[in-house]
Amino acid sequence: MTRKTRRLWLVIACVACLGAAAALMLKAFSSDIVFFVTPSQVVSKPPPADRTVRLGGMVVAGSVKREKNGETPIARFEVTDGQAAVTVRYEGILPDLFREGQSVVAVGTMRPDGFSASEVLAKHDETYMPKEVAEALKKSGKWDPRFGPPPSAESWNTMTVQDAKKNAPAAPATPP
Repeated sequence: MTRKTRRLWLVIACVACLGAAAALMLKAFSSDIVFFVTPSQVVSKPPPADRTVRLGGMVVAGSVKREKNGETPIARFEVTDGQAAVTVRYEGILPDLFREGQSVVAVGTMRPDGFSASEVLAKHDETYMPKEVAEALKKSGKWDPRFGPPPSAESWNTMTVQDAKKNAPAAPATPP
């Protein structure tokens, strides 16, 4: 074998090893990716049962039901984005900041009887809303941040962005 041929085989072997390493890394990462979905997306196209997703929206007022299975607390509640609602089942202690009418992100999988959450994340103060939840509310036409805080969950069925603009105080004129 000539020196040039040996060098060519070495380069080919290195490229093959790098390609195999990249393929293994991408395969490992693809199983750990968790997508954000809204309740209307779940209703229109449910994720596969084995796929972990983050379900974000607002907790429907009056929908929280608490029970116990032995010593384990179980909570059932509905999460909505103003377009659709999904029932969530969570086994464990809910976060202290979990409230009806507040934004929430539930991590879990879709089951035939609803969404089974392995983790529930609640907002941390009165002004915070997860970016994905805020974008979903804006996209559905239920909230425009230029016109104040997000609406209460009770008013979503009747409120649109145009209603919020009518009810909002007039914005101060900006000089040209």
